Amino acid sequence: MGAMETALHGLRALIADGDLRPGDRLPSEGELCERLGVSRGPLREAIRTLSALGVIDTRHGSGSYVSELHAADLIKGLGLTVGLLPLDSIIELYELRRALEAHAASLAAARVDPETIARLDALLDRLEAVTDDEALSELDNEFHSAIADIAGNDALATLLDVLRSRSRAYRIFTTDDAAQIKLLSDAGHRSILRGLEARDPVAASAAAAGHVAQTEFWLRKHQSPQQA
Repeated sequence: MGAMETALHGLRALIADGDLRPGDRLPSEGELCERLGVSRGPLREAIRTLSALGVIDTRHGSGSYVSELHAADLIKGLGLTVGLLPLDSIIELYELRRALEAHAASLAAARVDPETIARLDALLDRLEAVTDDEALSELDNEFHSAIADIAGNDALATLLDVLRSRSRAYRIFTTDDAAQIKLLSDAGHRSILRGLEARDPVAASAAAAGHVAQTEFWLRKHQSPQQA
């Protein structure tokens, strides 16, 4: 294990074991170097790594502090790596997304109110009326994000947002199958909304899982030979 990895694992252990708690200021570099058995260079690199992941908050002129360590905030850090994944890896993650979107829809069906149903219905009216790829992507994401927000779990909503953000980079609505994809996508959204409106967690969950599976099918179909 290199010096930076030693420093990184040492800092993680101090936080995980409770020696350093959310909001605590990190000890001086000299003290940390002595405790972790590393020099200042590797220690600073480890702190920068944890800062990029949202674990440590470095404040200019004040020092470095352990962040509040909210699950949703830390999950956002996954976007740094998920955003780099090629299509074949994105497809691999679709099984996870399918389960999570289904769970979010199930939770939302038990918590949604009439006003939100009306708002989602109006949103789908707008989505069904547009053909521009960018507008389709934005409205589609708004619909799914709203359901995740209704579910009431910030970590779940953030993880789904991370997964969707990368898959949106692959524009299936610009392919030769765009018209059929749009028709099936619109029908899938309406099926999810019907489950929510009926306050039926099973129906909403099944509709969401089917909708994501349909998107996965089209991504696989249009996967280039180089990506297969």
